[in-house]
Amino acid sequence: MVSAKSHVPLAERLRPQRLDEVIGQQHLVGNGQALRSAFESGVPHSCILWGPPGTGKTTIARLMAQAFNARFLSISAVLGGVKDIREAVEQASVAAAQGRQTIVFVDEVHRFNKSQQDAFLPHVESGLFTFVGATTENPSFEVNSALLSRATVYVLQPLSTADLEQIVAKAFELGAIAPLEPAAAQRLVAYADGDARRLLNTLETLSVAARSAQLAIITDAWVVQMLGERMRRYDKGGDQFYDSISALHKSVRGSDPDAALYWFVRMLDGGADPRYLARRLLRMASEDVGLADTRALRLALDAAEVFERLGTPEGELALGECVVYLAMAPKSNAVYKAYTEARALVRKEGSRPVPLHLRNAPTALLKSLDHGRDYRYAHDEPDGFAVGVDYWPDGMPAQEFYRPVERGLEIRIAEKLRDLKRRNRQDG
Repeated sequence: MVSAKSHVPLAERLRPQRLDEVIGQQHLVGNGQALRSAFESGVPHSCILWGPPGTGKTTIARLMAQAFNARFLSISAVLGGVKDIREAVEQASVAAAQGRQTIVFVDEVHRFNKSQQDAFLPHVESGLFTFVGATTENPSFEVNSALLSRATVYVLQPLSTADLEQIVAKAFELGAIAPLEPAAAQRLVAYADGDARRLLNTLETLSVAARSAQLAIITDAWVVQMLGERMRRYDKGGDQFYDSISALHKSVRGSDPDAALYWFVRMLDGGADPRYLARRLLRMASEDVGLADTRALRLALDAAEVFERLGTPEGELALGECVVYLAMAPKSNAVYKAYTEARALVRKEGSRPVPLHLRNAPTALLKSLDHGRDYRYAHDEPDGFAVGVDYWPDGMPAQEFYRPVERGLEIRIAEKLRDLKRRNRQDG
């Protein structure tokens, strides 16, 4: 049931040794896709692998080193520092003297501060080593722009149900886990929530426990018993999960704080990630409350930050407070609709030239080409409004995307907008 190499973690024993063995991420490693083409080019390049835990970031970095016969040096940004970077530079220099390339892999690169990230730049630019960073956070916000500009960002996706089922089957074929009831396998796949490492670690733990209990097969009931009550609620990633978040969103939109709080707590009780719920609250604040209450989005951001500081369970109260506030706030989807209409028009119209009077003119040459000519500076106009100025591309009639509703702050916004349009009409 368990191989002689049981002292090696299951996730490590099943780590792919070739690119063709990678499960999932076919949008990157499939035939003709970006990462596979990079591997086949024979020339390594610096990159950032951005994706949730357990999606194959470390595996891809190791395979990259293997593909280019490069030395693989790994640094953990959680535990490491400038000393580790210095040692990596020294080892890469030795490898370069021997005619061998080096790949420096930095796990959780967003944990490094600016100066630590900057320490890589001269060596990346000189070609001493190829930099590969892994992060679960948006690199646009967490990685220095200088380093980011020198690296290609590849976005990894959570593994699908089919991907995770394939991993379970592979583990069983290798004799690494105990036999599973189909229902138990389905439950574990749902519990993993797209994270292969979480799936394999859970499988390994259950297999060891099953061997100790002398179980011939791991049943669904035993899995529930071993992993706790949260697994009885709903399968994360399944229909019930998305039905529940839909019910929460619609309760907030419908201004029912009690129902909204009920669905919020139901999801927490079912094991939903509070950070996911925080992100959904931000969406509700911008989509359904909008400018009817400009405090809503700020409150949602504050609630998310409070949760990050306090964690579970204390931080969940701040998210619950946000749920109630959003439910009771005046509602407007006017900005959401305006944004959607504007995107549709831009797709249809393409990129029309910017009118000369709206163009920037930072140099004498551009001024001589009439950039910025006849532009009227609004702050110099009465009431800070340049009556009659056309801000649209030449030949495009003025559009009306934003239509404020008569609720909350948008009542006053609507009054001001009507007055400005009236003054433009009077000017002709």
